[in-house]
Amino acid sequence: MRVLVTGATSLLGSFTANTLRNHGHDVVTLQRSRSELVGVTEYLGSITDRAVVEQAMAGVDGVIHLAAKVDPVGDWSDFASVNVDGTTIVHAVAAEAGVSRFVYVSSPSVAHDGSSISGEGAAPADPEHAHGHYSVSKAIAERHVLAASSAALPVVAIRPHLVIGPGDTQLIGRILDRAQAGRMPLIGSGLALVDTTWVDNAADALVAALHSLPATAGRALVVSNGEPRTVHELIERITTACGVAWSPRSVPARAAVAGGAAVESLWGKTNRDGEPPMTAFGAEQLSTAHWFDQRATCAALDWEPRVSLAEGWRQLAAANRPS
Repeated sequence: MRVLVTGATSLLGSFTANTLRNHGHDVVTLQRSRSELVGVTEYLGSITDRAVVEQAMAGVDGVIHLAAKVDPVGDWSDFASVNVDGTTIVHAVAAEAGVSRFVYVSSPSVAHDGSSISGEGAAPADPEHAHGHYSVSKAIAERHVLAASSAALPVVAIRPHLVIGPGDTQLIGRILDRAQAGRMPLIGSGLALVDTTWVDNAADALVAALHSLPATAGRALVVSNGEPRTVHELIERITTACGVAWSPRSVPARAAVAGGAAVESLWGKTNRDGEPPMTAFGAEQLSTAHWFDQRATCAALDWEPRVSLAEGWRQLAAANRPS
């Protein structure tokens, strides 16, 4: 197939493009800046620009839509423009172009109201109760594309949970930056169990989802390694593999959530650059259990994780070993 990958400069986007090529597909990418990918046809621009989306979509058989605004803070209008309006444009253009399958890359946070999730499946996206602009905007977009799934253009939503791997700037990068600055506390006990997804496994799952259509049309599926670990262990494994000293101090969960909300408000009022040291959403994620039953996902996608967390930690240590 000729497959369009949006957001291909992200860690997961680049791995997905390469995995598609390894499966023999012709890959087209659309993102704001040039990537280092080899053997793909690149289009540069925003998914909110219908003209460039139409150019990239020409002759495409399948779409894996990853592009999104993922920042922890920002104006709602920016999240709505990219995550909601941009997704609507990509899906509409795909339908008009005769694309035959569409994978929407979502997030488990679209169905997370802040309470613990322990061994559950993919609950329906719930923008009314999701927390944070990112989660709400992704929930709205997921609802839209799944409701629009049809025999002509079947859609499946895949929710990879906390994708990590060498080069990850979202979770691993933030943990390392804060640990080095002495600002990486344990929220609560640090014993909440959390799922992660090694990037190779997430990319495999997205390609498997593309192949699974139309059988999986209209469904939302959470993807993870299926190896929940405590927050304390995850942070310790990441910092140790990367050679960063970490001396945790404990902050009560309620205080961290309230403090994160206050810092977010201050950032918004003062238009500060960069990321705040903590957000309410971040404090929730670090103090609340969220791990998922993978049996339905594995069966639906005919997929299983091939890189264990133990192997992942070895890869991360090797990538950070002085040359």
